[in-house]
Amino acid sequence: MNGRQLRTRFKGAAVVVAGLLALTACGGGGSDAADASTKGDKGGDKAAATTRSVQHDAGTTEKVPAQPKRIVSVSVTMTGHLLALDAPVIASQATPPSVITDKQGFFTQWSDAAAKNSVKVAYQGFEPDVEKVLALKPDLIIGASSGAENAEKFYDKLSVVAPTLLYRHDDVSWQDLTARLGKDLGLEKRATEVVAAHEKRVGEVKAAITVPKQSAALVRDNQSAMTVFTPESAQGRLLTSLGFTVLEPPAGKGQTQGGRSDFAEFSQEKVADTAKDSSLLFVSHTPEEITAATARPVWKDLAAVKDKRVYDLGLDTFRLDYYSAGNLIDKIEKAFG
Repeated sequence: MNGRQLRTRFKGAAVVVAGLLALTACGGGGSDAADASTKGDKGGDKAAATTRSVQHDAGTTEKVPAQPKRIVSVSVTMTGHLLALDAPVIASQATPPSVITDKQGFFTQWSDAAAKNSVKVAYQGFEPDVEKVLALKPDLIIGASSGAENAEKFYDKLSVVAPTLLYRHDDVSWQDLTARLGKDLGLEKRATEVVAAHEKRVGEVKAAITVPKQSAALVRDNQSAMTVFTPESAQGRLLTSLGFTVLEPPAGKGQTQGGRSDFAEFSQEKVADTAKDSSLLFVSHTPEEITAATARPVWKDLAAVKDKRVYDLGLDTFRLDYYSAGNLIDKIEKAFG
């Protein structure tokens, strides 16, 4: 074999090797593309099994992690529900600190659980700080589509950061919301356990208390007006499950907040006239605030005040979750046991 033939053969071998290398590289890229393209196909693959499509109160979100690892809550209300489910919450929106929160702005009923799970403050305030949420690198964002922390107008921006799910929490019991979250997050078993533990506690306390024959007016004093919680509110449903008859709000349309349907605000006089002989159960007040409210001329002569049928349901009862519902039950047991 002469030199020209050797050079020709070597050159041909080099071309073959280069071709094989190119094919190997293309094969790797082709595999990734195939994995992505078959995501969600009927046959499915490993990638497809790791995500799901979830319908929530702001729409439908694709590619929701079947087992999320880094959840950021942009609703301090929703955070309690998530913690009860042992969901992997790494950070949460916080409110300005007040009598119903710890020094960070987390609600007191679940602040210990947040500390135990090393939950950080994502930001403080009611409007989502998208940049701070982005810096936390969530694989899932969960928020509210009702209440002061309604994040619907930020939904598109949040969805760019990570798959985002928003839920109403005002027109549903915390048990139903817990079950829904359990289903959407792949935590059905834990959701069932949480609700079952609560129902067991309800049954125990219901059997141990003596419920007044009068109806129960669930109220919150706003100085110039009075908020009345409906029998269908989370608070109303819990009291009903314990054997109470919850007073219907006054006739006519009261002032609502953010389209909420679980309570409405009426004049002090109208509520007092409707309550009449009902027991008064105050939602989210200090004892001093309750004393001041019932000392007003419009309230002080009511039968409930004269007969000392005025009860404090606790500061954390404005928003019910697993934790605050348990605290409310403890209050009822102590007052009526």
